[in-house]
Amino acid sequence: MPVSGRSVFTRRRVARTICALAGSSALLLAGCASNTEGGGSPSGDAAATVEVEKVDAIAAELPEKIASSGKIVVGVNIPYSPNEFKDPSGKIVGFDVDLVDAVGKVLGVTPEYTEADFDKIIPSIQAGSYDMGMSSFTDTKEREQSVDFVTYFSAGVQWAQPVGKNVDPNNACGLRVGVQTTTIEDLEEVPAKSAACVAAGKPAIDIVKFDSQDDAANAVALGKVDAMSADSPVTAYAIKQSDGRIEAAGEVFDAAPYGWPVAKGSPLGPVLQKAMQHLIDDGAYQKIAENWGVQAGVITTSHINGATS
Repeated sequence: MPVSGRSVFTRRRVARTICALAGSSALLLAGCASNTEGGGSPSGDAAATVEVEKVDAIAAELPEKIASSGKIVVGVNIPYSPNEFKDPSGKIVGFDVDLVDAVGKVLGVTPEYTEADFDKIIPSIQAGSYDMGMSSFTDTKEREQSVDFVTYFSAGVQWAQPVGKNVDPNNACGLRVGVQTTTIEDLEEVPAKSAACVAAGKPAIDIVKFDSQDDAANAVALGKVDAMSADSPVTAYAIKQSDGRIEAAGEVFDAAPYGWPVAKGSPLGPVLQKAMQHLIDDGAYQKIAENWGVQAGVITTSHINGATS
């Protein structure tokens, strides 16, 4: 995969939950649990219970091409639980999916999800092949030079620990910390913390690498590592799926906004922003986030081009 990143970091969005071990007795956490056809979360909360109605005043502002076709073409790269991944039936599901589906209801159009390599989504939007992207893109100043973003979430790095343990991410010297291999937590964040430990004359962090985020979360639940580090929505999802075995360790840090990319200057941007703000204001957004256990990253105002760096 390209080193393009979906975050302010080089490659944060590389953190992916791989479901190759689904069905194994070793997989204690339900990271690959079944989703309902109605878009329900793996915990069984059905997104269908979040009632969303069309708002004619907002829908009337849709570009004619989208309004007349009745669909909005969305480029997506998977898997990235809990934001976008496939359930056992092959249906694309997740927090992002439920949210864009809700936006579609506000606008009276149906999202048409099209899989693509992550690094090809923005060029395809620029070329007009996709109306928007939906793949946990971090809104950055650099990316805003190519496309506009409609912000919908705030994501950062979040540590987790076994319930009852007392881990300080800023003072984890000598501890065993799980990471998914090739993520920013593996490549930069935890190694930097370990180097600071050594520079201060303290024991290095024992960085334990796992091929999948499920494996890292299982290791925390079983006490095989003292903590794990991952993107905040990934950690929140692991906590929700852990059946009370793991909990957050410290606060979310290095937070930045997720956004949906649209063509630069496209009239679709303001329409999506208004639809998103409507979902925030009427509470549907909060319910969708709670269904997926990612409510810590909810925002109160959706912006167009809200990059902080």
